[in-house]
Amino acid sequence: MGNVVLGYQTTLREKAEFSGIGVHSGQPVSLVMHPAEANTGIIFSVTCPRTGDVRDIPATLGSIGATDLCTVLGDPSGIFIATVEHLMAAIRALNLDNAIIDVDAYEVPVLDGSSRPFVEGIQQAGIVELKEPRVYIRVKKPVRISMGASWAEFVPHEGTRFEVDIDFDCPTIGRQSHVCDLSAESFSRDVSAARTFGFMKDVERLWAAGFALGSSLENSVVIGDDNKIINPEGLRYKDEFVRHKLLDAVGD
Repeated sequence: MGNVVLGYQTTLREKAEFSGIGVHSGQPVSLVMHPAEANTGIIFSVTCPRTGDVRDIPATLGSIGATDLCTVLGDPSGIFIATVEHLMAAIRALNLDNAIIDVDAYEVPVLDGSSRPFVEGIQQAGIVELKEPRVYIRVKKPVRISMGASWAEFVPHEGTRFEVDIDFDCPTIGRQSHVCDLSAESFSRDVSAARTFGFMKDVERLWAAGFALGSSLENSVVIGDDNKIINPEGLRYKDEFVRHKLLDAVGD
């Protein structure tokens, strides 16, 4: 891989505020995004809800502490911030390079289970260009990793394209594919509203393990034991499941 300069860095014009609950913790969360100087990057300033201690956690590869069920930055046994992928997807798709994100809990609020509220909040706050150039990593040759039957691969491409395929042993989902040439417009229109999803049969097991305590029909697409979608409003896209997996990939 090599570095290439493309355009100039950006930050928020003004702060953007969000509040809700954590999908896994079930606890209330307030999150405020602030403008930041060039070369700051994306930094989560996390306040421990028990002690009031504050820790700055950069949204970088070196900060990843866990990836079970969600992406966790920081120390899972200390101060951390979990379920960052929906917010990070909006940040990446909108080409926001620098922000300080104050959070008063260990999890980003799930809101409606998609990236759309974050996209709308960031767009409302506005994005401004800074004077420092932006640097990208350019993929020069294929890089592939596998885990069981799943795999992911980076390949050289002029631009940024996500190609995602999923295959579930569930007739409601089955095999789905979606391709997105990433831009603020394409992500906002075709991907951002896709919600996280799960199965009723897994709920009790997740609750027992301390996960999905805040999950509900307000923030998740739920598939019942009869393989039917429980949400009365149905799907936002006919292939919402793969679009949400693409959303997660953008965020991660």
